Amino acid sequence: MDALPSHHQRSRQWTFSRSLLVDPLRSRLRQWQQVRTWARLIREAEALWHVDVRELRRLGALELTQLLEEVPPSQRGRVNRWLHRYSVATRFQSTGLEPNCSERS
Repeated sequence: MDALPSHHQRSRQWTFSRSLLVDPLRSRLRQWQQVRTWARLIREAEALWHVDVRELRRLGALELTQLLEEVPPSQRGRVNRWLHRYSVATRFQSTGLEPNCSERS
């Protein structure tokens, strides 16, 4: 009877193998959410450029500059895809080091 795993051992094995499958999915979902959030914040900062009030434009430019510095380099390529989908002017250059902002009038 010792050759067959007990119910407790089978349960533990299933939990372990299930956690190996779920963790990468959760990690990918978390990364996707973070990347999308960065792009949304950049889009919102750019939206302030269209406001006629000078102070709001200045605030939007400051916010955009700070956001661009905070985006992790490893996520910039994926953030670029979201920025393209949101049709905003800001993009990270392919080197991943410097943001590229088109001037808007």
